[in-house]
Amino acid sequence: MISTIGLVGALALLIWMTVRGVNILIAGPVAAALVAATSGIAWLPPLAAAGAPDFATSYMAGFTGFFGNWFFMFLLGAIFGEVMGASGAAASVAHWIIEKIGIKHAVLAVVAACALLTYGGVSVFIVAFSVYSLAVSLFREANLPRRFIPAALCFGSVTFTMTSAGSPEIQNLIPMQHLGTTAYAAWEVSLVVAILMAALGFVWLQHMVKRAVARGETFEGRDTDDVVDVGRVLPNPFLCLLPLIAVLGVFMIFQYPQQLGPLSAIMPAESLDKWALVAALGSGTLIALLVGLKSRAKMPEAFSKGATGAVVAITNTCAVVGFGAVASLSPAFQEALILVQNLPGDPLIGAAIAVTVIAGLTGSASGGQSIALPLIAPHYIDAGASAEELHRTVAIASGALDSLPHNGYVVTTIRAICGETHADAYGPVGALTVIVPLIGLAVALGLFAIF
Repeated sequence: MISTIGLVGALALLIWMTVRGVNILIAGPVAAALVAATSGIAWLPPLAAAGAPDFATSYMAGFTGFFGNWFFMFLLGAIFGEVMGASGAAASVAHWIIEKIGIKHAVLAVVAACALLTYGGVSVFIVAFSVYSLAVSLFREANLPRRFIPAALCFGSVTFTMTSAGSPEIQNLIPMQHLGTTAYAAWEVSLVVAILMAALGFVWLQHMVKRAVARGETFEGRDTDDVVDVGRVLPNPFLCLLPLIAVLGVFMIFQYPQQLGPLSAIMPAESLDKWALVAALGSGTLIALLVGLKSRAKMPEAFSKGATGAVVAITNTCAVVGFGAVASLSPAFQEALILVQNLPGDPLIGAAIAVTVIAGLTGSASGGQSIALPLIAPHYIDAGASAEELHRTVAIASGALDSLPHNGYVVTTIRAICGETHADAYGPVGALTVIVPLIGLAVALGLFAIF
């Protein structure tokens, strides 16, 4: 009982501190320490029994593990975004989009850019870095409140694309190894749900933005924004699209070397996902430098800002990952796993609840799947669930409560990339990344029940 109160209380405390603006590097360890204190986990290694876990070691294992796995991707992603801004590439594309499709479609352009990169395989953590400069330029041109930029970035990245059939994101790939399915499992239902989430979310986002504009909200510039020089000659917009195309194209080439002959001998397939992204972001940054050659004097500062931003962004995420590592050790968490594993009724509904709850507790969609699937997959398959339907249910379910305020991607996007506060920006983010996916999950379950 004490462990349960501690786990729930720690999660509530973490969310409260995050929303109140407490630095996540402080909020994460404090909340994790509360979990340890109420779960009988020693705070320091000398206080732990032989072979028993302790708070400090477990927290830092989660923290440094994520840092080691993702630092180069965060670094190159942040530098890429800064170079796109400093070179004038983001502004040029923004001007072109406004000219061709109209200023009223600025939000759609941001969402579409994120969706394209996400479905192309670029990690959701990197998409926000890559599109942020473009988003700022578009919102500035359209004079829209910049507090909605995080919502546009998150909606385009972690909803209708991340968990859809065919998506190369890890949230769609993890079920394959446990269920023996393909990335296109239950694609018919996935297509319906994706279209529904895309349409519903976009209409809702547009409605929120229009209401804010009607109240008098406008775009507010910052000293850290790229300087807008009215007389500046921007690069050709079609050339400026090349860096984004390079990121997507190079990633896909290196991700599927078995189809491209010699590449399969250069890099083993099991190492491709991560390092393909490094190659892609490096290529995109190089092309962005060439496109913005006339602005080369600004590049040293862009690289410096990108490096600093990358460290802030990844450590924010690591702080939440560390909390999840400690939370998963608590007796209450283990009891929750047993409980969700034995939920009665429709196997798909049980699986959806299990993954949704665990993703919410850990603040991670992939974490929720990785923890839940080894336990529930055999049980629900034996209970008669279709492997393909279970795959799609689990994928969609993982993308709902994972986006609570303490989620690493949410914290990184709102605070480190966009420089907003949760108080200003999380409302739209939560509506689009929690409520919309939950509606999509309900529709998917309904369609599976009917057909």
